[in-house]
Amino acid sequence: SLRSLVRNWDSQHELGWSWLWENVERMLKAVLHKPAVQQKALQLFYNRLDETAMQFVRREVYIRFFAMAPTGQDYFKQSTTRLHFIIDKMTSMTMEMYQSPKS
Repeated sequence: SLRSLVRNWDSQHELGWSWLWENVERMLKAVLHKPAVQQKALQLFYNRLDETAMQFVRREVYIRFFAMAPTGQDYFKQSTTRLHFIIDKMTSMTMEMYQSPKS
């Protein structure tokens, strides 16, 4: 627990800790219904992509990923086919998480 890590835990710490978790609870309650809506929108988006559009998405994922994390290029030195497989797998796993979040 955080309390054990702070030497001089006092009422101000307790107040801050309570405030943090009350806000976390409020924010989670505000978005609890959204996964169902997001899943439908994402499924619709993926279903509408033709092969050309999917190729673009695959490319853009890696372009943006490597721009944000350049060292990622050291770990993704596979063929384009393999990189596309990874993105396709990521896409299907994302949909599975929405459809069965507890599996």
